[in-house]
Amino acid sequence: MDAVVQRFLDDVWDKLMTIYTKESKRISEFIYRRPLQAGVMDYLQVAWRDGKIQIDIDEPLDWTDSSYKIEAGPYVAKLSEELIRTELYPTLRKRIEELFLSETLGPRFFDYRFQFVLSVEMEDEDIKFFDQLVNVEKLNQLRQSFEKFITTKIMSELPILPSVDDQFFFSRHLLNPDLIEQKEEAVEPLIQRLSSKLSSNKERLNEWIGQYTSAFDDWVQNVYLPRYFSRADSYSMDLIAKEDTARINPDADQLAFFVYCALQIGRQRPGLRERYLKFAGQLGSKQAEDYIQWGSGKFAPAYKGIYSEIHNNDVTQTIDVRILAEEEAAYGEVLDHITELLQKEFPKEYNMKLRSKQKNYLPLKKMAKSDLHRFFAGALTYPALYPKLEVYADIAMEPYAWYKDTEPSEKSVMPGTYAVLGLGLYSKDYFSLISRYMAMVDTGHQMIQEGYAEVFIDAHGVEPDLMPVLIDILLAGNDEARRVKNYPIDRIELAEALIQGLSTKEIYERELVLYRIFGSLEKLEKVAKSKQTMPDLKARFAELLALVC
Repeated sequence: MDAVVQRFLDDVWDKLMTIYTKESKRISEFIYRRPLQAGVMDYLQVAWRDGKIQIDIDEPLDWTDSSYKIEAGPYVAKLSEELIRTELYPTLRKRIEELFLSETLGPRFFDYRFQFVLSVEMEDEDIKFFDQLVNVEKLNQLRQSFEKFITTKIMSELPILPSVDDQFFFSRHLLNPDLIEQKEEAVEPLIQRLSSKLSSNKERLNEWIGQYTSAFDDWVQNVYLPRYFSRADSYSMDLIAKEDTARINPDADQLAFFVYCALQIGRQRPGLRERYLKFAGQLGSKQAEDYIQWGSGKFAPAYKGIYSEIHNNDVTQTIDVRILAEEEAAYGEVLDHITELLQKEFPKEYNMKLRSKQKNYLPLKKMAKSDLHRFFAGALTYPALYPKLEVYADIAMEPYAWYKDTEPSEKSVMPGTYAVLGLGLYSKDYFSLISRYMAMVDTGHQMIQEGYAEVFIDAHGVEPDLMPVLIDILLAGNDEARRVKNYPIDRIELAEALIQGLSTKEIYERELVLYRIFGSLEKLEKVAKSKQTMPDLKARFAELLALVC
Protein backbone atom coordinates (compact mmCIF):
# COMPACT_ATOMS: atom_id res chain seq x y z
CA MET A 1 0.00 0.00 0.00
CA ASP A 2 1.18 3.51 -0.75
CA ALA A 3 2.83 5.11 2.30
CA VAL A 4 0.71 8.30 2.05
CA VAL A 5 -2.51 6.28 2.03
CA GLN A 6 -1.28 4.24 5.01
CA ARG A 7 -0.51 7.38 7.06
CA PHE A 8 -3.94 8.85 6.26
CA LEU A 9 -5.65 5.59 7.25
CA ASP A 10 -3.65 5.36 10.48
CA ASP A 11 -4.55 8.93 11.46
CA VAL A 12 -8.23 8.34 10.73
CA TRP A 13 -8.44 4.94 12.41
CA ASP A 14 -6.65 5.97 15.61
CA LYS A 15 -9.00 8.94 16.07
CA LEU A 16 -12.10 7.01 15.05
CA MET A 17 -11.47 4.15 17.49
CA THR A 18 -10.85 6.64 20.30
CA ILE A 19 -14.20 8.26 19.54
CA TYR A 20 -16.03 4.96 19.09
CA THR A 21 -14.60 3.45 22.30
CA LYS A 22 -15.88 6.42 24.27
CA GLU A 23 -19.28 6.23 22.55
CA SER A 24 -19.48 2.49 23.18
CA LYS A 25 -19.01 3.04 26.91
CA ARG A 26 -21.66 5.77 26.92
CA ILE A 27 -24.15 3.60 25.00
CA SER A 28 -23.57 0.56 27.20
CA GLU A 29 -24.34 2.66 30.28
CA PHE A 30 -27.67 4.07 29.15
CA ILE A 31 -29.14 1.73 26.60
CA TYR A 32 -31.98 -0.52 27.63
CA ARG A 33 -32.52 -3.57 25.46
CA ARG A 34 -35.53 -2.47 23.47
CA PRO A 35 -37.03 -5.00 21.06
CA LEU A 36 -37.37 -2.41 18.27
CA GLN A 37 -33.91 -0.89 18.48
CA ALA A 38 -31.28 -2.81 16.54
CA GLY A 39 -28.53 -0.38 17.50
CA VAL A 40 -27.57 3.28 17.77
CA MET A 41 -24.84 4.39 15.36
CA ASP A 42 -25.86 4.62 11.71
CA TYR A 43 -23.58 7.23 10.08
CA LEU A 44 -19.93 8.06 9.55
CA GLN A 45 -18.30 10.70 7.39
CA VAL A 46 -14.55 11.02 6.92
CA ALA A 47 -13.55 14.20 5.10
CA TRP A 48 -10.49 16.18 4.17
CA ARG A 49 -11.32 19.88 4.00
CA ASP A 50 -9.88 23.20 5.16
CA GLY A 51 -6.51 21.56 5.75
CA LYS A 52 -7.81 19.05 8.32
CA ILE A 53 -9.13 15.50 8.51
CA GLN A 54 -12.69 15.78 9.85
CA ILE A 55 -14.79 12.96 11.28
CA ASP A 56 -18.57 13.12 11.80
CA ILE A 57 -20.29 10.24 13.61
CA ASP A 58 -23.74 11.82 13.10
CA GLU A 59 -25.04 13.31 9.88
CA PRO A 60 -23.87 16.95 10.01
CA LEU A 61 -26.29 19.85 9.85
CA ASP A 62 -25.63 22.83 7.61
CA TRP A 63 -25.72 25.33 10.47
CA THR A 64 -23.50 23.48 12.98
CA ASP A 65 -19.95 22.14 13.10
CA SER A 66 -19.58 19.17 15.44
CA SER A 67 -16.80 17.42 13.51
CA TYR A 68 -13.84 15.82 15.25
CA LYS A 69 -10.75 17.34 13.64
CA ILE A 70 -7.24 15.94 13.09
CA GLU A 71 -4.20 18.03 12.25
CA ALA A 72 -2.67 15.87 9.51
CA GLY A 73 0.89 16.25 8.23
CA PRO A 74 1.94 17.69 4.86
CA TYR A 75 1.80 14.18 3.40
CA VAL A 76 -1.88 14.72 2.58
CA ALA A 77 -0.87 16.99 -0.29
CA LYS A 78 0.48 13.88 -2.03
CA LEU A 79 -2.92 12.16 -2.08
CA SER A 80 -3.86 11.97 -5.72
CA GLU A 81 -7.31 11.25 -7.12
CA GLU A 82 -6.05 7.88 -8.36
CA LEU A 83 -4.76 6.91 -4.90
CA ILE A 84 -8.03 7.95 -3.31
CA ARG A 85 -10.13 5.91 -5.74
CA THR A 86 -7.94 2.81 -6.00
CA GLU A 87 -6.46 2.47 -2.50
CA LEU A 88 -7.77 4.85 0.15
CA TYR A 89 -11.49 4.44 -0.39
CA PRO A 90 -11.55 0.63 -0.90
CA THR A 91 -9.31 0.00 2.11
CA LEU A 92 -11.15 2.35 4.45
CA ARG A 93 -14.51 0.99 3.32
CA LYS A 94 -13.39 -2.58 4.00
CA ARG A 95 -12.22 -1.67 7.52
CA ILE A 96 -15.49 0.12 8.27
CA GLU A 97 -17.56 -2.78 6.96
CA GLU A 98 -15.63 -5.35 9.01
CA LEU A 99 -16.09 -3.26 12.15
CA PHE A 100 -19.78 -2.69 11.36
CA LEU A 101 -20.49 -6.41 10.91
CA SER A 102 -18.57 -7.39 14.06
CA GLU A 103 -19.60 -6.93 17.69
CA THR A 104 -16.28 -5.43 18.70
CA LEU A 105 -18.00 -2.34 20.12
CA GLY A 106 -20.99 -4.20 21.52
CA PRO A 107 -24.08 -5.81 19.96
CA ARG A 108 -26.17 -2.62 20.19
CA PHE A 109 -23.54 -0.15 19.01
CA PHE A 110 -24.38 -0.19 15.29
CA ASP A 111 -27.85 -0.08 13.78
CA TYR A 112 -28.63 -2.65 11.09
CA ARG A 113 -28.10 -0.01 8.39
CA PHE A 114 -25.04 2.24 8.20
CA GLN A 115 -24.14 5.10 5.85
CA PHE A 116 -20.45 5.70 5.15
CA VAL A 117 -19.25 8.85 3.37
CA LEU A 118 -15.71 9.70 2.23
CA SER A 119 -15.23 13.27 1.01
CA VAL A 120 -11.93 14.75 -0.14
CA GLU A 121 -11.48 18.39 -1.10
CA MET A 122 -9.35 18.56 -4.24
CA GLU A 123 -7.93 21.53 -6.09
CA ASP A 124 -10.14 21.09 -9.15
CA GLU A 125 -13.15 19.09 -7.94
CA ASP A 126 -14.15 17.39 -4.68
CA ILE A 127 -14.31 13.61 -4.62
CA LYS A 128 -17.17 12.05 -2.69
CA PHE A 129 -18.16 8.42 -2.11
CA PHE A 130 -21.43 7.21 -0.52
CA ASP A 131 -22.03 3.70 0.74
CA GLN A 132 -25.01 2.06 2.42
CA LEU A 133 -23.99 -0.96 4.47
CA VAL A 134 -26.57 -3.46 5.74
CA ASN A 135 -26.19 -6.11 8.42
CA VAL A 136 -28.61 -8.68 7.04
CA GLU A 137 -28.60 -10.76 10.21
CA LYS A 138 -29.55 -7.74 12.35
CA LEU A 139 -32.21 -6.75 9.84
CA ASN A 140 -33.82 -10.18 9.97
CA GLN A 141 -33.77 -10.09 13.78
CA LEU A 142 -35.43 -6.67 13.71
CA ARG A 143 -38.11 -7.89 11.29
CA GLN A 144 -38.94 -10.72 13.65
CA SER A 145 -39.04 -8.34 16.62
CA PHE A 146 -41.26 -5.92 14.71
CA GLU A 147 -43.76 -8.62 13.74
CA LYS A 148 -43.79 -10.00 17.29
CA PHE A 149 -44.28 -6.49 18.68
CA ILE A 150 -47.32 -5.93 16.47
CA THR A 151 -48.83 -9.22 17.59
CA THR A 152 -48.09 -8.94 21.31
CA LYS A 153 -48.25 -5.17 21.96
CA ILE A 154 -50.45 -3.62 19.26
CA MET A 155 -53.05 -6.21 18.26
CA SER A 156 -53.37 -7.73 21.74
CA GLU A 157 -56.22 -6.73 24.02
CA LEU A 158 -55.98 -4.31 26.93
CA PRO A 159 -54.46 -3.92 29.45
CA ILE A 160 -51.36 -4.82 27.41
CA LEU A 161 -49.71 -1.65 26.04
CA PRO A 162 -46.27 -0.80 24.65
CA SER A 163 -43.99 1.47 26.65
CA VAL A 164 -43.67 5.10 25.59
CA ASP A 165 -40.10 4.46 24.35
CA ASP A 166 -41.21 1.46 22.31
CA GLN A 167 -44.03 3.57 20.86
CA PHE A 168 -41.37 5.97 19.59
CA PHE A 169 -39.41 3.28 17.75
CA PHE A 170 -42.63 1.72 16.46
CA SER A 171 -43.70 5.06 14.95
CA ARG A 172 -40.35 5.34 13.15
CA HIS A 173 -40.50 1.80 11.83
CA LEU A 174 -43.91 2.48 10.29
CA LEU A 175 -41.99 4.59 7.77
CA ASN A 176 -39.28 1.99 7.18
CA PRO A 177 -39.68 0.10 3.87
CA ASP A 178 -37.35 -2.63 5.15
CA LEU A 179 -40.00 -3.55 7.71
CA ILE A 180 -43.41 -2.62 6.30
CA GLU A 181 -44.91 -1.78 2.93
CA GLN A 182 -45.25 1.96 2.47
CA LYS A 183 -48.95 2.04 1.77
CA GLU A 184 -51.83 3.55 3.69
CA GLU A 185 -53.60 0.19 3.94
CA ALA A 186 -50.54 -1.31 5.66
CA VAL A 187 -49.78 1.53 8.09
CA GLU A 188 -53.12 3.13 8.96
CA PRO A 189 -54.72 0.07 10.67
CA LEU A 190 -51.75 -0.15 13.05
CA ILE A 191 -51.96 3.56 13.89
CA GLN A 192 -55.69 3.32 14.53
CA ARG A 193 -55.35 0.14 16.60
CA LEU A 194 -52.86 1.68 19.03
CA SER A 195 -54.82 4.96 19.09
CA SER A 196 -57.93 3.00 20.05
CA LYS A 197 -56.11 1.22 22.86
CA LEU A 198 -54.83 4.54 24.22
CA SER A 199 -58.15 6.39 23.84
CA SER A 200 -58.94 6.29 27.56
CA ASN A 201 -55.56 7.85 28.46
CA LYS A 202 -55.48 11.30 26.83
CA GLU A 203 -51.88 12.01 27.83
CA ARG A 204 -50.60 8.76 26.32
CA LEU A 205 -52.79 9.20 23.23
CA ASN A 206 -51.49 12.72 22.61
CA GLU A 207 -47.93 11.47 23.06
CA TRP A 208 -48.55 8.72 20.49
CA ILE A 209 -50.11 11.15 18.01
CA GLY A 210 -47.11 13.43 18.42
CA GLN A 211 -44.71 10.53 17.89
CA TYR A 212 -46.18 9.27 14.64
CA THR A 213 -46.78 12.81 13.35
CA SER A 214 -43.10 13.58 13.88
CA ALA A 215 -42.12 10.30 12.20
CA PHE A 216 -44.22 11.10 9.13
CA ASP A 217 -42.79 14.61 8.96
CA ASP A 218 -39.20 13.36 9.22
CA TRP A 219 -39.83 10.93 6.35
CA VAL A 220 -41.35 13.65 4.20
CA GLN A 221 -38.60 16.20 4.86
CA ASN A 222 -35.57 13.93 4.89
CA VAL A 223 -36.48 11.07 2.57
CA TYR A 224 -39.25 11.86 0.09
CA LEU A 225 -39.02 15.56 -0.76
CA PRO A 226 -35.21 15.62 -1.23
CA ARG A 227 -35.67 13.25 -4.17
CA TYR A 228 -37.42 15.99 -6.15
CA PHE A 229 -36.75 19.31 -4.39
CA SER A 230 -33.74 21.20 -3.06
CA ARG A 231 -33.49 23.90 -0.43
CA ALA A 232 -33.22 27.41 -1.84
CA ASP A 233 -30.16 27.79 0.44
CA SER A 234 -28.63 26.15 3.48
CA TYR A 235 -30.65 28.13 5.99
CA SER A 236 -33.98 28.29 4.16
CA MET A 237 -37.05 26.10 4.51
CA ASP A 238 -38.12 27.08 0.99
CA LEU A 239 -37.86 24.25 -1.52
CA ILE A 240 -37.39 24.51 -5.26
CA ALA A 241 -37.89 21.73 -7.81
CA LYS A 242 -34.72 20.08 -9.07
CA GLU A 243 -33.98 20.70 -12.72
CA ASP A 244 -34.88 17.17 -13.75
CA THR A 245 -38.01 16.87 -11.55
CA ALA A 246 -40.29 17.68 -14.48
CA ARG A 247 -38.88 14.67 -16.37
CA ILE A 248 -39.24 12.29 -13.43
CA ASN A 249 -42.41 10.24 -13.18
CA PRO A 250 -42.72 9.54 -9.42
CA ASP A 251 -43.75 6.06 -8.39
CA ALA A 252 -47.54 6.20 -8.06
CA ASP A 253 -47.65 4.20 -4.82
CA GLN A 254 -44.95 6.35 -3.21
CA LEU A 255 -46.71 9.54 -4.29
CA ALA A 256 -50.01 8.27 -2.86
CA PHE A 257 -48.20 7.43 0.40
CA PHE A 258 -46.73 10.94 0.47
CA VAL A 259 -50.26 12.38 0.16
CA TYR A 260 -51.40 10.10 3.00
CA CYS A 261 -48.49 11.31 5.15
CA ALA A 262 -49.40 14.94 4.43
CA LEU A 263 -52.96 14.33 5.64
CA GLN A 264 -51.72 12.58 8.79
CA ILE A 265 -49.29 15.40 9.57
CA GLY A 266 -52.08 17.94 9.05
CA ARG A 267 -54.04 16.69 12.03
CA GLN A 268 -51.48 18.31 14.31
CA ARG A 269 -49.67 20.64 11.90
CA PRO A 270 -52.30 21.98 9.49
CA GLY A 271 -49.97 24.50 7.87
CA LEU A 272 -47.64 21.71 6.76
CA ARG A 273 -50.50 19.66 5.32
CA GLU A 274 -51.37 22.28 2.70
CA ARG A 275 -47.70 22.92 1.94
CA TYR A 276 -46.97 19.23 1.36
CA LEU A 277 -50.11 18.73 -0.71
CA LYS A 278 -48.99 21.54 -3.00
CA PHE A 279 -45.66 19.73 -3.49
CA ALA A 280 -47.61 16.54 -4.25
CA GLY A 281 -49.62 18.50 -6.82
CA GLN A 282 -46.40 19.64 -8.46
CA LEU A 283 -45.38 16.00 -8.72
CA GLY A 284 -48.61 15.17 -10.54
CA SER A 285 -50.99 14.05 -7.79
CA LYS A 286 -54.55 14.80 -8.91
CA GLN A 287 -55.73 13.63 -5.48
CA ALA A 288 -53.63 16.31 -3.75
CA GLU A 289 -54.96 19.01 -6.07
CA ASP A 290 -58.53 17.90 -5.33
CA TYR A 291 -57.85 18.02 -1.58
CA ILE A 292 -56.62 21.60 -1.87
CA GLN A 293 -59.54 22.67 -4.03
CA TRP A 294 -62.41 20.70 -2.50
CA GLY A 295 -61.25 19.25 0.82
CA SER A 296 -61.15 15.65 1.95
CA GLY A 297 -64.64 14.81 0.71
CA LYS A 298 -65.96 14.28 4.24
CA PHE A 299 -67.91 17.56 4.07
CA ALA A 300 -70.03 19.03 1.30
CA PRO A 301 -67.80 21.84 -0.01
CA ALA A 302 -70.59 24.36 -0.60
CA TYR A 303 -73.80 25.50 1.06
CA LYS A 304 -76.24 28.00 -0.41
CA GLY A 305 -78.85 29.35 1.96
CA ILE A 306 -81.48 32.00 1.68
CA TYR A 307 -79.31 34.69 3.24
CA SER A 308 -75.74 33.42 2.81
CA GLU A 309 -73.35 31.33 0.73
CA ILE A 310 -70.66 29.22 2.41
CA HIS A 311 -67.71 27.27 1.02
CA ASN A 312 -65.55 25.15 3.31
CA ASN A 313 -62.40 23.06 2.99
CA ASP A 314 -61.28 20.87 5.87
CA VAL A 315 -57.84 20.30 4.33
CA THR A 316 -56.92 23.97 4.02
CA GLN A 317 -59.05 24.63 7.14
CA THR A 318 -60.90 27.56 5.64
CA ILE A 319 -64.53 28.69 5.61
CA ASP A 320 -65.55 31.31 3.05
CA VAL A 321 -68.73 33.20 3.92
CA ARG A 322 -70.71 35.59 1.78
CA ILE A 323 -73.47 37.49 3.57
CA LEU A 324 -76.24 38.11 1.02
CA ALA A 325 -78.38 40.22 3.36
CA GLU A 326 -77.06 42.14 6.37
CA GLU A 327 -79.63 40.90 8.87
CA GLU A 328 -80.03 38.58 11.81
CA ALA A 329 -81.22 35.62 9.72
CA ALA A 330 -78.02 35.63 7.65
CA TYR A 331 -75.73 35.39 10.67
CA GLY A 332 -77.99 32.77 12.24
CA GLU A 333 -77.85 30.72 9.06
CA VAL A 334 -74.05 30.83 8.98
CA LEU A 335 -73.77 29.98 12.69
CA ASP A 336 -76.03 26.97 12.25
CA HIS A 337 -73.96 25.69 9.35
CA ILE A 338 -70.56 26.18 11.01
CA THR A 339 -71.83 24.57 14.22
CA GLU A 340 -73.03 21.58 12.21
CA LEU A 341 -69.62 21.32 10.54
CA LEU A 342 -67.84 21.29 13.91
CA GLN A 343 -70.26 18.66 15.22
CA LYS A 344 -69.15 16.48 12.30
CA GLU A 345 -65.49 17.10 13.28
CA PHE A 346 -64.56 19.86 10.86
CA PRO A 347 -61.26 21.33 12.17
CA LYS A 348 -61.88 23.82 14.95
CA GLU A 349 -58.66 25.64 14.07
CA TYR A 350 -60.04 27.20 10.90
CA ASN A 351 -59.79 30.60 9.27
CA MET A 352 -62.62 32.56 7.68
CA LYS A 353 -62.86 34.78 4.65
CA LEU A 354 -65.88 37.03 5.03
CA ARG A 355 -67.68 39.12 2.45
CA SER A 356 -69.90 41.43 4.46
CA LYS A 357 -70.54 45.17 4.71
CA GLN A 358 -70.44 45.37 8.49
CA LYS A 359 -67.20 46.38 10.27
CA ASN A 360 -67.92 45.49 13.90
CA TYR A 361 -65.19 44.42 16.35
CA LEU A 362 -65.10 43.61 20.06
CA PRO A 363 -63.68 46.33 22.35
CA LEU A 364 -60.40 44.53 23.08
CA LYS A 365 -57.49 46.51 21.66
CA LYS A 366 -55.07 43.64 21.05
CA MET A 367 -57.51 41.37 19.22
CA ALA A 368 -56.69 40.52 15.61
CA LYS A 369 -58.83 42.56 13.21
CA SER A 370 -59.58 39.44 11.19
CA ASP A 371 -62.60 38.41 9.14
CA LEU A 372 -63.33 35.70 11.73
CA HIS A 373 -63.36 38.29 14.51
CA ARG A 374 -65.55 40.55 12.36
CA PHE A 375 -68.09 37.79 11.71
CA PHE A 376 -68.64 37.00 15.39
CA ALA A 377 -68.73 40.68 16.32
CA GLY A 378 -71.42 41.07 13.67
CA ALA A 379 -73.42 38.12 15.00
CA LEU A 380 -73.19 39.56 18.52
CA THR A 381 -75.14 42.64 17.44
CA TYR A 382 -78.25 40.41 17.39
CA PRO A 383 -79.27 39.32 20.95
CA ALA A 384 -81.62 36.68 19.55
CA LEU A 385 -78.52 34.83 18.25
CA TYR A 386 -76.86 34.58 21.68
CA PRO A 387 -78.13 31.01 22.33
CA LYS A 388 -76.73 29.90 18.98
CA LEU A 389 -73.41 31.54 19.80
CA GLU A 390 -73.27 29.70 23.12
CA VAL A 391 -73.92 26.35 21.44
CA TYR A 392 -71.17 27.11 18.90
CA ALA A 393 -68.73 28.16 21.63
CA ASP A 394 -69.30 25.04 23.72
CA ILE A 395 -68.44 22.89 20.71
CA ALA A 396 -65.53 25.03 19.49
CA MET A 397 -63.60 25.53 22.74
CA GLU A 398 -60.53 23.31 22.96
CA PRO A 399 -57.38 23.84 25.04
CA TYR A 400 -54.06 24.20 23.20
CA ALA A 401 -55.83 24.84 19.88
CA TRP A 402 -55.80 28.10 17.91
CA TYR A 403 -57.87 29.76 15.23
CA LYS A 404 -55.88 30.24 12.02
CA ASP A 405 -57.00 33.83 11.48
CA THR A 406 -53.61 35.26 12.40
CA GLU A 407 -49.98 34.22 12.35
CA PRO A 408 -48.88 32.57 15.62
CA SER A 409 -48.43 35.53 17.96
CA GLU A 410 -49.86 37.23 21.04
CA LYS A 411 -53.05 37.71 18.99
CA SER A 412 -53.62 33.96 18.57
CA VAL A 413 -56.75 32.79 20.37
CA MET A 414 -58.45 29.52 21.26
CA PRO A 415 -61.43 28.46 19.13
CA GLY A 416 -64.62 29.97 20.49
CA THR A 417 -62.87 33.05 21.90
CA TYR A 418 -64.71 35.75 19.92
CA ALA A 419 -68.13 34.29 20.71
CA VAL A 420 -67.39 33.69 24.40
CA LEU A 421 -65.79 37.03 25.23
CA GLY A 422 -68.49 38.88 23.33
CA LEU A 423 -71.31 37.06 25.11
CA GLY A 424 -69.67 37.82 28.46
CA LEU A 425 -69.64 41.56 27.66
CA TYR A 426 -73.15 41.85 26.30
CA SER A 427 -75.19 39.60 28.60
CA LYS A 428 -75.10 38.42 32.21
CA ASP A 429 -76.67 35.12 31.15
CA TYR A 430 -73.34 33.71 29.96
CA PHE A 431 -71.06 34.18 32.96
CA SER A 432 -70.83 30.41 33.49
CA LEU A 433 -69.60 30.12 29.90
CA ILE A 434 -66.93 32.74 30.69
CA SER A 435 -65.81 30.70 33.70
CA ARG A 436 -65.59 27.50 31.64
CA TYR A 437 -63.57 29.32 28.99
CA MET A 438 -61.15 30.85 31.50
CA ALA A 439 -60.54 27.42 33.05
CA MET A 440 -59.66 25.97 29.63
CA VAL A 441 -57.55 28.72 28.10
CA ASP A 442 -53.80 28.12 27.75
CA THR A 443 -52.49 30.89 29.98
CA GLY A 444 -48.91 30.07 29.02
CA HIS A 445 -49.43 30.90 25.33
CA GLN A 446 -52.54 33.07 25.00
CA MET A 447 -52.57 36.67 26.19
CA ILE A 448 -55.81 38.29 24.99
CA GLN A 449 -57.74 37.32 28.14
CA GLU A 450 -55.41 39.44 30.29
CA GLY A 451 -57.06 42.66 29.14
CA TYR A 452 -60.56 41.24 29.42
CA ALA A 453 -61.12 42.03 33.10
CA GLU A 454 -61.07 45.79 32.53
CA VAL A 455 -63.53 45.77 29.61
CA PHE A 456 -65.72 43.30 31.54
CA ILE A 457 -65.81 45.67 34.52
CA ASP A 458 -66.52 48.62 32.20
CA ALA A 459 -69.53 46.66 30.96
CA HIS A 460 -70.85 45.29 34.26
CA GLY A 461 -69.10 47.09 37.13
CA VAL A 462 -67.83 45.37 40.30
CA GLU A 463 -70.64 43.83 42.32
CA PRO A 464 -70.66 41.05 44.94
CA ASP A 465 -72.60 38.65 42.71
CA LEU A 466 -70.00 39.12 39.96
CA MET A 467 -67.05 38.19 42.19
CA PRO A 468 -66.89 34.47 41.22
CA VAL A 469 -66.64 35.16 37.49
CA LEU A 470 -64.27 38.10 38.05
CA ILE A 471 -61.97 35.83 40.04
CA ASP A 472 -62.04 33.25 37.21
CA ILE A 473 -61.12 35.98 34.72
CA LEU A 474 -58.19 37.16 36.86
CA LEU A 475 -56.90 33.61 37.31
CA ALA A 476 -56.62 33.25 33.54
CA GLY A 477 -53.82 35.82 33.49
CA ASN A 478 -50.25 34.56 33.14
CA ASP A 479 -47.28 35.31 35.37
CA GLU A 480 -46.74 38.69 33.72
CA ALA A 481 -50.38 39.81 33.95
CA ARG A 482 -50.70 43.42 35.11
CA ARG A 483 -52.88 45.02 37.76
CA VAL A 484 -56.49 45.74 36.81
CA LYS A 485 -56.94 49.47 37.36
CA ASN A 486 -60.75 49.64 37.57
CA TYR A 487 -61.29 46.92 40.19
CA PRO A 488 -62.08 48.77 43.46
CA ILE A 489 -62.70 46.86 46.67
CA ASP A 490 -64.19 49.83 48.51
CA ARG A 491 -67.21 48.26 50.17
CA ILE A 492 -67.51 45.66 52.91
CA GLU A 493 -69.81 43.47 50.79
CA LEU A 494 -67.23 43.43 47.97
CA ALA A 495 -64.43 42.46 50.37
CA GLU A 496 -66.59 39.71 51.88
CA ALA A 497 -67.48 38.36 48.43
CA LEU A 498 -63.78 38.35 47.53
CA ILE A 499 -62.89 36.51 50.75
CA GLN A 500 -65.58 33.92 50.08
CA GLY A 501 -64.51 33.50 46.45
CA LEU A 502 -60.85 33.01 47.36
CA SER A 503 -61.49 30.64 50.27
CA THR A 504 -61.77 27.63 47.94
CA LYS A 505 -58.67 28.52 45.89
CA GLU A 506 -55.07 27.42 46.26
CA ILE A 507 -52.63 29.86 47.87
CA TYR A 508 -50.87 30.66 44.59
CA GLU A 509 -54.25 31.44 43.03
CA ARG A 510 -55.15 33.74 45.92
CA GLU A 511 -51.83 35.56 45.52
CA LEU A 512 -52.40 36.07 41.78
CA VAL A 513 -55.90 37.48 42.29
CA LEU A 514 -54.82 39.83 45.08
CA TYR A 515 -51.84 40.99 43.01
CA ARG A 516 -54.09 41.82 40.06
CA ILE A 517 -56.51 43.75 42.28
CA PHE A 518 -54.12 45.56 44.65
CA GLY A 519 -50.80 45.52 42.77
CA SER A 520 -48.95 43.55 45.49
CA LEU A 521 -49.45 42.09 48.95
CA GLU A 522 -47.42 44.99 50.33
CA LYS A 523 -49.89 47.48 48.86
CA LEU A 524 -52.82 45.51 50.29
CA GLU A 525 -51.12 45.56 53.70
CA LYS A 526 -50.59 49.31 53.39
CA VAL A 527 -54.29 49.86 52.57
CA ALA A 528 -55.28 47.63 55.50
CA LYS A 529 -53.26 49.85 57.87
CA SER A 530 -54.26 53.19 56.36
CA LYS A 531 -56.10 55.62 58.61
CA GLN A 532 -58.32 56.49 55.66
CA THR A 533 -59.68 52.93 55.43
CA MET A 534 -62.89 52.24 57.37
CA PRO A 535 -62.39 49.94 60.41
CA ASP A 536 -64.73 47.22 59.14
CA LEU A 537 -62.98 47.24 55.75
CA LYS A 538 -59.59 47.11 57.49
CA ALA A 539 -60.67 43.90 59.19
CA ARG A 540 -61.70 42.35 55.88
CA PHE A 541 -58.38 43.33 54.29
CA ALA A 542 -56.61 41.64 57.20
CA GLU A 543 -58.63 38.50 56.47
CA LEU A 544 -57.52 38.67 52.84
CA LEU A 545 -53.87 38.88 53.93
CA ALA A 546 -54.41 35.93 56.25
CA LEU A 547 -55.51 33.85 53.27
CA VAL A 548 -52.00 33.99 51.82
CA CYS A 549 -49.94 33.78 55.01
